Amino acid sequence: MKKQEKKLRWGVAHIYSSYNNTVVHITDITGSETISKCSGGMVVKADRLEASPTAAMQAAKIAAEAAMEKGINAIHIRVRAPGGHNGPSNTGPGCQAAIRALARVGLKIGTIEDVTTIPHDRCRKKGGKRGRRV
Repeated sequence: MKKQEKKLRWGVAHIYSSYNNTVVHITDITGSETISKCSGGMVVKADRLEASPTAAMQAAKIAAEAAMEKGINAIHIRVRAPGGHNGPSNTGPGCQAAIRALARVGLKIGTIEDVTTIPHDRCRKKGGKRGRRV
């Protein structure tokens, strides 16, 4: 006999990863209803450790377990870096660790997409008329 397949209930994990912190925010499929959230600053005591991969893994695990209690068993992942016209467009050190932790908890992963903001034309960059003098 075939093993009965469990119905997938999808959610969206929004991972914001900068060089200062990592935030894992799980919503329903529309993105309007928050199911659970956790950040690196909520799991470590020292400010300098907020962006570390260890803190990101713990934060992702806490958020995922709370989402699983509410019935979510599959997620799409949306990764975001600070971006914009002054922020770095590459993610911080906690991003990969957070994705790995979500998979390890037992959530089925659908798509992983990058939603970092990209400037189409920009405000004036900081540094003044003659640029940054080093």
